Amino acid sequence: MTAAEAVKQVKDGDRVVVGHACGEPPTLVEALVARGPELKGVEVVHMVAMGPARYAQSGMEGSFRHNSLFVGASTRKAVSEGRALHTPCFFSEIPRLFSWRILPVDVTLMQVTPPDAEGFCSLGVSVDYTLAASRSDRVTIAQMNKYMPRTLGAKIHLDEIDCIVEKDEPLIELKPPAIGDLEKAIGENVAKLIEDGSTLQMGIGAIPDAVLLFLKGKKDLGIHSEMFSDGLVSLAEAGVVTNKKKTINTGKFVATFLMGTRKLYDFVDGNPDVVMQPVDYTNDPNIIGQHEKMVSINSALQVDFMGQVNAEMIGRNQFSGVGGQVDFVRGASRSKGGKSIIALPSTAAKGKVSRIACALDAGSAVTTSRNDVHFIVTEYGAAELRGKSIRERAKALIAIAHPDFRDSLTAQAKEQGLL
Repeated sequence: MTAAEAVKQVKDGDRVVVGHACGEPPTLVEALVARGPELKGVEVVHMVAMGPARYAQSGMEGSFRHNSLFVGASTRKAVSEGRALHTPCFFSEIPRLFSWRILPVDVTLMQVTPPDAEGFCSLGVSVDYTLAASRSDRVTIAQMNKYMPRTLGAKIHLDEIDCIVEKDEPLIELKPPAIGDLEKAIGENVAKLIEDGSTLQMGIGAIPDAVLLFLKGKKDLGIHSEMFSDGLVSLAEAGVVTNKKKTINTGKFVATFLMGTRKLYDFVDGNPDVVMQPVDYTNDPNIIGQHEKMVSINSALQVDFMGQVNAEMIGRNQFSGVGGQVDFVRGASRSKGGKSIIALPSTAAKGKVSRIACALDAGSAVTTSRNDVHFIVTEYGAAELRGKSIRERAKALIAIAHPDFRDSLTAQAKEQGLL
């Protein structure tokens, strides 16, 4: 059927779960938004929206209310202005919100490949929570798109889909970020902590991509990550990432969603070495911890002297979300020889504010607790905090702060009785 016909399944007050990130089905979302004038109180739930998220724009409040599980660029303003909501949740536990009916799902909008000979469609670049939502809902609506890469792992049968909209269009792409000298310095410091044969989880952005630049001399790295992007393709082609030393899923890239350009999508399309699994598998700390030398690499906005990490808020404003950071921090801590790394620039606001602070900003949430933290890395070095006292942590963090702030941070630490 057409997209307009399919979204007529959405009723007033329904909860609609939208496929995640670059797996978002643009044609279905736009058709839903077009029904705005005739709908009331429809809740739109997802993590990162890569499209324009017009259901969250001003003036749509009567028709749609957006419930964000991870705030992105196109939904941030709506959340900060109170026109949309943010629900905190570890990425690994989002499928349970749906399957346990903590957040009952009425309609799922997803994007899939055409079916194979047995009638199975691949979810391509976005399995994560989308599969769980579709198995918990009243109606599953799928945009079937020949441009969606066919990936191995989780799949859905035609019999599980209620409405099919055949619409071929290029996938949403995320262009590689610009990498400057600052990011390169941080990336080099992170890379020094990574041993040959390690299994990596890497987030997205300039710092993770910068880390990749300094891994070219490593051997037999593996990937078990909630996502990966274009940068890993080059390392795989160069023989740096082989997955041969992985303790489980040996020889396989394992992820739950992908964000990148057509280069990435072509690499994973039909690739027998890439396996896409639901997020309650990829991000399960018990699964992650089974990998020896598991290394998680994530970013943050601020770290205090106790080692508390804020990776999601600027003051009282929700900037992003917890995502999978804590899932992988805890998984890596259970790994034999594992390391969890939080990497961030030493300053913000063009050098006017230190990201290493005596205390987190008022109103900010603690994303990774002081009990979970391991390595903190800036462009000035790495501080290992696990097993260290608060006094030792303060000293180590000041040593990797920007030199312009070390004296004031030392004075604050003395006032607090830490030095």
